Amino acid sequence: MKVIGINGSPRPAGNTSIMLKTVFEALEAEGVETELIQLGGTDIRGCKACYACIKAKNSQCSTKGDGFNEIFAKMVEADGMLLASPTYFADITPEMKALIDRSGFVSRANGGLFRHKAGAAVIALRRGGGIHAYDSINHLFGICQMFTVGSTYWNLGFGGREGGEVVNDTEGLDNMRDLGKSMAFLLKKLHS
Repeated sequence: MKVIGINGSPRPAGNTSIMLKTVFEALEAEGVETELIQLGGTDIRGCKACYACIKAKNSQCSTKGDGFNEIFAKMVEADGMLLASPTYFADITPEMKALIDRSGFVSRANGGLFRHKAGAAVIALRRGGGIHAYDSINHLFGICQMFTVGSTYWNLGFGGREGGEVVNDTEGLDNMRDLGKSMAFLLKKLHS
């Protein structure tokens, strides 16, 4: 079993990454393979609404050379995915929104490639807006017939703008550990 964590933050070692790695520790302790993918700061942009993926049905976006198709292939391969983003004006980063729009479209155009996978949103925030960002990611899971994994509280972690301060959010990191255990539990049930 494998879970990928996609970091929507342009900071590869910031709060969002720390939270993903905390979930990974719990998953790995349960025997689940993990892979961190850096999305924030890439050239991935939004869907062009060309509908080429519907015509081609080749499990790829027609926009090439920006890294999307490589990430999408890993999303299709994985048993579960963690989509993580810092909160930008009460929502997710532009790269995460682009990934959601394009991957959801290509998945659905090719017969539901995400169907019955496990998914969880992970949100880093400084003060507010995290629930809206959390919902933005979870909408992908719902429309793609995925199983959404929760934890003891919303999958949020609080930290300042400088990055790294989420290590002081004990409750948030405990929640990430529980999220990892919950995802491992679901994946084991799905594969038994």
